[in-house]
Amino acid sequence: MRPEAVPGVPYPKRAAGGGEGRGARTRRAILDAAIARFGREGYRATSVAQIARDADVSATAAYAYFAGKEALFLAAVDEDAAAVISEGMVTALVELTTPDWPQKVLAMLVDAVDRHALAGRLLRGLEPDVTMRVLDMPALADLRKLGAARLQAGQVDGTVRADVEPAEIADGMVNIMLALLMSVVQLGSAASQARDSIAAVLQAAIRPHGPKTD
Repeated sequence: MRPEAVPGVPYPKRAAGGGEGRGARTRRAILDAAIARFGREGYRATSVAQIARDADVSATAAYAYFAGKEALFLAAVDEDAAAVISEGMVTALVELTTPDWPQKVLAMLVDAVDRHALAGRLLRGLEPDVTMRVLDMPALADLRKLGAARLQAGQVDGTVRADVEPAEIADGMVNIMLALLMSVVQLGSAASQARDSIAAVLQAAIRPHGPKTD
């Protein structure tokens, strides 16, 4: 079932269908080959010629769509990391109003990283020159926007404190979740043990105060 929409928040983008033109299909093939090759070999060990060969195009064709190796790498990074974040958005759309949403979203993101090798290299610090690029990605901005919208909806139905600013809290939550995700993929189970305590902190930050007792 498709989760309930949040006004103003886009659903994760899906791959274009068969109606793409030849140029778009060629670009897509090059980008997919770059994601796979960079994810497997890393930036330094990969050449545009290798990517072009993987995509079954000439190196000249690759340069027609991307200015050079760095431009192709950055496009591949943006695409693969955005795919991971978009999968997190799908989970957040469904789970954000449940008490254990941080654990569920984090578990989904860790699973997604296992399927997206290039994004995994970034989060593991194996491509230090571009690791921080993930912070400015449009998909991450969409996730923050989604979180703010969900929190605002929670204020309306009484499940979220009315005295917090949704956008600020959502920004903080996403930053914490991203930092925890990086810790988990770098340190493994030792870092994942912190999920419950972090989830408790996040829930305490938004949970409405109960009535005072004498």
